[in-house]
Parts: sequence; C-alpha cells; structure tokens
Amino acid sequence: MIKSDNVVFESCHGRSTVYDLRFTEDSKEKPLLIFCHGFKGFKDWGHFNLIADSFAEAGLIVLKFNFTYNGGTIAEVIDFPDLEAFSENNYLKEVEDIHHLIQLIEKREIAIPNWNGEIFLLGHSRGGGMVTIAGSENEKVTKVVSWAGISDCIKRLPNDSELKKWQDEGVRYIMNGRTNQNMPMKYQFVESLLSNRDRLNIKSATQKMNKPHLVLHGTNDDAVSVQNAKDIHAWNPNSKLILIEEANHVFWGKHPWDENELPKHSQKAVQATIEFLLGS
Repeated sequence: MIKSDNVVFESCHGRSTVYDLRFTEDSKEKPLLIFCHGFKGFKDWGHFNLIADSFAEAGLIVLKFNFTYNGGTIAEVIDFPDLEAFSENNYLKEVEDIHHLIQLIEKREIAIPNWNGEIFLLGHSRGGGMVTIAGSENEKVTKVVSWAGISDCIKRLPNDSELKKWQDEGVRYIMNGRTNQNMPMKYQFVESLLSNRDRLNIKSATQKMNKPHLVLHGTNDDAVSVQNAKDIHAWNPNSKLILIEEANHVFWGKHPWDENELPKHSQKAVQATIEFLLGS
C-alpha cells in the first residue's frame, strides 16, 4: 500500500493544514473517498488510520485531512496545540474546507494517482453533518456517508441562559477529558451559525440530496443519539439507514489505538460502507 502522510496544503482560509493519502499499488483507476473527522477530532484519531487502510485495501483511494481550524498545526498534527485556532472554528469554515479540498483535487493541485474521477464523502459525528451539507451542495460528489452524524446544528447549541453567558463573556470552554485542556470556543461560532442557518440546515440538505446517501449509526451512541440517524433517514427516504447494534459513538475505537485490528463494531461499519460505496 502507498501512503503519503502529513502532506501540507493551503486552505481557503489562508491557513495551512495537512492530509494523508492511501491507496493500493496497481494501475487500476479507483474512486476517491474523502474522510472528515468530527468535533475535537483529527485525521489520526484512534483507529482512523486502520479504517483508512481498510478502505484502501478494498479498492478506494482514501484522503483524510485535518480541518483548517481543528486545533492542530502542520508541525503537530495530533491533538490540539493551537487552541486559538480551535476557538475560531465553526461549521461554515468546515463546509468551506471540504469544497476547497474538492476544488484543489479537481484542478489537480492535489495529485491523486489512478483516480477515476468519482468523489465520495464520509464524515464522522459533526463531520457527518458537514459532509451532508457539502455533499448536497457539490455536484462533484457522487456518494455521501454519515457515521454517527449530527442532524441539527441549531439544536446542539446550549440552552438560552448558557447561550447568553457565552455571548456576554465572548468565549465558552469545553473540557477535553482526555487531554485535560479547557478548549475555547468564541461566540463567533454562534454568530456564524445563526447568520448562515439556512445553508447549515442539515434537514434541508438531506431533503435535497439527489445522490446515494448512507446513514450509519451505533445504537449505543451516548454522544449523538441514534435518533439523529432516524431523523435523517426520514427526511430522505431514499437514503440507506444502517444501525450497528451495541456500537457506541466511535464504534468502540479509542485514542490512542494500539491494536493491529479494528474492533468488531468498526469492522461492521467499514464493511457496510464498502458495500455501499463499491457495490453494484
């Protein structure tokens, strides 16, 4: 397998970030799968490398990347060394990141060897919502997959009193229990969402989806309720809904992931996704 890791590229926001590319070494043309991480996530989280390897071995070219403002840097691509950048992130920037990456690929400014021209999007958690919006908007995208994806950006905001406190103080802190960081989110996050609420409406994007759409979720997800997946499927009856019994939000992965095999629930998610993307 060919692997190119931590390749630097310039985002549409004037900030550099990184991507990884994985594909098998043969001359066969293959579709490209762009993998998008979620909130407090990054491209190398947990078992994401093994997941990418599995997709590549199945016959996909896999590109996974760090969102521009995820809190990483090009020197430190894992975890969150740049909390100032994290504080400036928002939904719209992530959607724009996806579109910009596709544009760079289409212009061949990011070279994809043996690519057949097809582009698939897969997003996890918040990334699942972002690929649903971007996939609905971008005609270059041919299939969309949401893993444990959110269904509503507005509903994920805190209650009115907490929102008012956030506005008054200008910043809100989210504790990362793994890294013990108090991760700042500036109020611009809310302002951006409210001023772009029509475009960032996952329900509307789902209803307008005119391409194959897989909605995959674990039944024991305590971070993003499985009801999110059921709602998305109800909004687009042509979508395919797959519920992985007893799977949690990360399909029983964790960070760091020190094993050589995926957990069984992740294996099920990967296999179902491969069948959806590459099946007849």
